[in-house]
Amino acid sequence: MAIINLKKREVECKLVYYGPGRGGKTSNLQYIFQKSRKLMTDEMISIKTKGDLTLFFDFVPMGVGKIKGCDVRVQLYTVPGQVKYSSTRKLVLKGADAVVFVADSLKIRHEKNILSLKDLALNLKSYGLNIMELPLVLQYNKRDLAAEGVPLMSVEEMEKAYNHQLKVPSFAGSAITGENVNATLKACLVLMLRSIKKEAGW
Repeated sequence: MAIINLKKREVECKLVYYGPGRGGKTSNLQYIFQKSRKLMTDEMISIKTKGDLTLFFDFVPMGVGKIKGCDVRVQLYTVPGQVKYSSTRKLVLKGADAVVFVADSLKIRHEKNILSLKDLALNLKSYGLNIMELPLVLQYNKRDLAAEGVPLMSVEEMEKAYNHQLKVPSFAGSAITGENVNATLKACLVLMLRSIKKEAGW
């Protein structure tokens, strides 16, 4: 949960990018990092395995203005999507103030999206959090592949499959072209800051 340090006049919060393996979480963070360098207070840290996928986390501290005269610092994380890294995913999710769920638009990835959403709900529950109450935004990634004739789920199908019950903001995007990457992040930050203000009674 957000750390409010009134002495330092600083609010530190954590936003986690969650979703199936190879869905585009790391690409989202890389795009944000490259396009928002002036907001960064540090370098991006990524831990890669032999397969050269970012399986642990990327960490991008970002300054995003002030709440009640306190500077807000946001730490962005990605979780490893592969099923075998469940304990790392759970650990990275600890203390999250908000989540961006990156769903893979490829038709063949539908089951993996469903499993990953269930995994997110279960991991949040283990920390006493409810997926229906936590600030959450969905991104339907890889929409750029439609132009290449790759079979994708339609945005309407994805809404019905993943957002029917959640009813959270959602964006059709592409982490490669940058389409709606910043819009996804901004929507999630707005929800997160609103939630932190409410919690703090501000």
